[in-house]
Amino acid sequence: MANFIDYRSDTVTLPTKEMLEAIMNAPLGDDVKNEDPSVNRLQEMAAAKMGKEAALLVTSGTAGNLIAVASHTQKGDEVIMEANAHIFTSEAGGIAAVANCMPHLIPGDKGALDPDDVKKAIRDKGNEHHPRTSLICLENTHNGAGGTVITIEQMKAVKEVAEEHGLKVHLDGARIFNAAIALGVEAKEIAAQVDSVTFCLSKGLSCPVGAVLCGTKEFIAKARRVRKVLGGGMRQAGIIAAPGIVALETMIDRLADDHANARLLAEALVELPDIDLDLSTVQTNIIRFKVKSGAAAFVDKLAAKNILVHRVSETAIRMVTHRHISRDDVLYTIDVVRDLS
Repeated sequence: MANFIDYRSDTVTLPTKEMLEAIMNAPLGDDVKNEDPSVNRLQEMAAAKMGKEAALLVTSGTAGNLIAVASHTQKGDEVIMEANAHIFTSEAGGIAAVANCMPHLIPGDKGALDPDDVKKAIRDKGNEHHPRTSLICLENTHNGAGGTVITIEQMKAVKEVAEEHGLKVHLDGARIFNAAIALGVEAKEIAAQVDSVTFCLSKGLSCPVGAVLCGTKEFIAKARRVRKVLGGGMRQAGIIAAPGIVALETMIDRLADDHANARLLAEALVELPDIDLDLSTVQTNIIRFKVKSGAAAFVDKLAAKNILVHRVSETAIRMVTHRHISRDDVLYTIDVVRDLS
């Protein structure tokens, strides 16, 4: 796809030269024995970035979320989450199939949960007919809402409800650094509102693979065992950790460029008669919109011009900016879509 401008996802990003060199030169050991120095260093860095006691390298954000849910809950528990949460829509039903938990879905406002709705959804612990509510899952940024950002205040309000009822809160923070850039805060300020957080290395941070789960030492000890049960105990995993170290050192601040490019593109798209786009949702590097005449033909016409986008449904499109999308690429894309209108 080297000749294409690929907006399908920020997961298409390739590692930097520095990352590839880090992989080649990474000191390695057996991570199952806690002896891989590169993994240990990445986990220490990640925990510090999130303001947590400990961290665990996992293969993907989906794995991190599943391990977190399984570590926080017991079989048959209910987990509260936003109705279009990635954990519910796009993680293969893992929390049901593996963690044996029920999702309790609450419609949100651009991905944010109303604390009063959360409070109403919590089950009566004294009623033996009900599943036990034990966990709330948040998502920041919220993919399904268009890469929207949940504010510190909104997260804090949900956390207060959780503490009042003895519940834990997990954050699907796949793009937490995008959220932090948009809010003008450090990622640890977002993570402070939850008990555990997963963030991805393989999206906007441009690593080839991997994610990190962070929390207390006790929680990560549980999570490490769950990771082992799922076959996620890796050996010389420093080859995964090494580019992650580079990413945390060098790739976070540049996410602001992706946000600016997404905004530039969205402001052009919203002017087109065939496009239905709520500009208020374009807060980071994701643009979601509807094509009134149908998404399939729109995708094909752009592909003919060497532009790849993701068709979400019969009418919906998602476009994601990342480090391989330049301002010139965006300007070319704008010219193409204008010609289609």
